[in-house]
Amino acid sequence: MRAASRVFSGLGTTIFTTMSALAAEHGAINLGQGFPDDEGPDDIRAVAAKAIMEGPNQYPPMMGLPALRQAVAAANRRFYGLDMDWQTEVMVTSGATEALGDCLMGLLNPGDEAILFEPAYDSYKPVIEALGARAVPVALEAPHWSLPLEALEAVFSDRTKLVLLNTPMNPTGKVFSRAELEAIAALMLRHDAYAVCDEVYEHLVFSGAAHVPLMALPGMRERCLRIGSAGKTFSLTGWKVGYVTGPAHLMQPVAKAHQFVTFTTPPALQTAVAYGLGRDDTYFAGLAASLEAKRDLLARGLAEAGLDVLPTDGTYFISADFRSLLKNKEGFNGTDDEFCRDITVKAKVSAIPLSAFYADPARAPHHLARFCFCKQDAVLIEASARLKAYAKER
Repeated sequence: MRAASRVFSGLGTTIFTTMSALAAEHGAINLGQGFPDDEGPDDIRAVAAKAIMEGPNQYPPMMGLPALRQAVAAANRRFYGLDMDWQTEVMVTSGATEALGDCLMGLLNPGDEAILFEPAYDSYKPVIEALGARAVPVALEAPHWSLPLEALEAVFSDRTKLVLLNTPMNPTGKVFSRAELEAIAALMLRHDAYAVCDEVYEHLVFSGAAHVPLMALPGMRERCLRIGSAGKTFSLTGWKVGYVTGPAHLMQPVAKAHQFVTFTTPPALQTAVAYGLGRDDTYFAGLAASLEAKRDLLARGLAEAGLDVLPTDGTYFISADFRSLLKNKEGFNGTDDEFCRDITVKAKVSAIPLSAFYADPARAPHHLARFCFCKQDAVLIEASARLKAYAKER
């Protein structure tokens, strides 16, 4: 029989599925997969429930409910000073992953190149390659995940169609600085390139850092597509409500891709998200402060267990270098994949090897593990205690 897609047929089971299954098998605390373990704000869920009962429950407009598109435009203005036309420059999608696919489908042609930064979210490369384009990785430099400007400049060419920028960044927790964004913008202008900006963690930024959309920089409004996520902003990841903001001339092909992917998103959920985006500043500040406290709680636990904790300024994730466990007599001397499997089985705590976020294993560090801290404090305390006991036994 004829072969199926070379790109998708060649993909293995994701590391998230693998580690979650291993965690379930061994009764481990799952700090691998990135989702909160609460159910999101009561008032937003109540609005969704009311909208389901009252309707309408039929197809909403393909671009999204006017109320939500207006709320997204208002949020862009409120938080970043971006003045967007809700009718032509905002679209609702069934999650940010769909939004990413729509944006890439709308912009890329076979033979184009898309620059991305590694370690990178795992959906980027397969979608780029399935479109016949080429993913061009640029590796950030640990432990601060600094941007290597010379390496970035070297990969731009006349085939570069776009930069795929994730800030705040999964899995590193990096928030790109204004200076780094200005350097990216200058290269985009020089090479006539676009940017697809994955900003789903935009409100999950901690003290000392500030999220600046690339779109807000001079000359970038007409070149950027900006993606947001209600799932991350309201701790409702299962709702899969995302949104894209961009100039009308880019939104047109992106909307045409969207119409053949999901076409619409549940209207009741859109109504509730529109309400949520209108909440006052105390909600958004409180969300960031709560997650920052959880980051600090887990960071202390990891450090007390003997791991070297890397800085993280946003998202749900923190990474740690486990080579420091070698200071112990019976320290760990394997790869990141082996370490994550070992702690899942022996410590009953699951994490994700950071090398899983690199396309080429030869380019990847193999001494870092990513832990998720958007969990109840009691869960983080127990996970820390288990890792301390694990380190002590080694």
